[in-house]
Amino acid sequence: MYGFEALTFNIHGGYLEAIVRGHRSGLLTAGDYNNLCQCESLDDVKMHLSATEYGPYLQNEPSPLHTTTIVEKCTLKLVDEYKHMLCQATEPLSTFLEYCTYGHMIDNVVLIVTGTLHERDVQELLEKCHPLGMFDSIATLAVAQNMRELYRLVLVDTPLAPYFSECITSEDLDDMNIEIMRNTLYKAYLEDFYRFCQKLGGATAEIMSDLLAFEADRRAVNITINSIGTELTRDDRRKLYSNFGLLYPYGHEELAVCEDLDQVFRGVMEKYPPYQSIFSRLSYGESQLLDKAFYEEEVKRLCLAFEQQFHYAVFFAYIRLREQEIRNLMWISECVAQNQKSRVHDSVVFIF
Repeated sequence: MYGFEALTFNIHGGYLEAIVRGHRSGLLTAGDYNNLCQCESLDDVKMHLSATEYGPYLQNEPSPLHTTTIVEKCTLKLVDEYKHMLCQATEPLSTFLEYCTYGHMIDNVVLIVTGTLHERDVQELLEKCHPLGMFDSIATLAVAQNMRELYRLVLVDTPLAPYFSECITSEDLDDMNIEIMRNTLYKAYLEDFYRFCQKLGGATAEIMSDLLAFEADRRAVNITINSIGTELTRDDRRKLYSNFGLLYPYGHEELAVCEDLDQVFRGVMEKYPPYQSIFSRLSYGESQLLDKAFYEEEVKRLCLAFEQQFHYAVFFAYIRLREQEIRNLMWISECVAQNQKSRVHDSVVFIF
């Protein structure tokens, strides 16, 4: 029904689309970032942020401030906005908004399981979990010894349950198995989200297909780079790639056999025009700049989602843009706190 969304979209989605576009106009601008980059202390950062939408969340914080406090309060603003939108949403938008948080749930599960493996305090780990990915039984993850127990005791009642079918084994949890579990869960999640968006149809399907395909391709590249020099076999590596995206299927076959970064950058990625601009700028050994290059490309695509109306992709785009903004603020705050102002522009991704 592409092209006819305008007839009925505003009945249920008009109010929330207006809300999310209003939130988007409150994102920090290049001028805000330039001011923040000139701050001498975290109190200066707080003062600059007091004139933005973050002001009410930071106004009662006493000095001396810590980076974690700034990040926590800025994340709280995103969580409040998300919960407000979720409360007002009707189907299928409410399900779409829930899908947007499943990635955080996966990260939280992995954080708790990894921390428990290294004998960290569960309460300390829970404080580090992302609030958008919390669920009722998350604290009991610490008792699981293997994937089967993890599923049976805890995750069977969560939205992640269907994604565990591919990674239930009786092997004990170790660092390698946990990373494989994370990537297997992400693969199942992205494919499920992609299918859900295709069912919705229209502009939502068109825009979300592009955004999720980019996410799948980025994960495929990162899995390849991180598995070079490890005991992960080519077949195991291939199984972790999502079954959609620009690189699927031929790019995946080539990535699976890559043995070094140069093969990934020059041999595979430069064959795909949308990614040529990213990888042609990176010389050998500059994989640390790859994350920033991917974030910049993602921000461009997310901003384009706001150019069309009557679709749900704006909600996904807004949440991702706000998360990028929080990453920017965390980097700037860390640089200011550690007196490393010369590096402050290294990881800041301008949104507008």
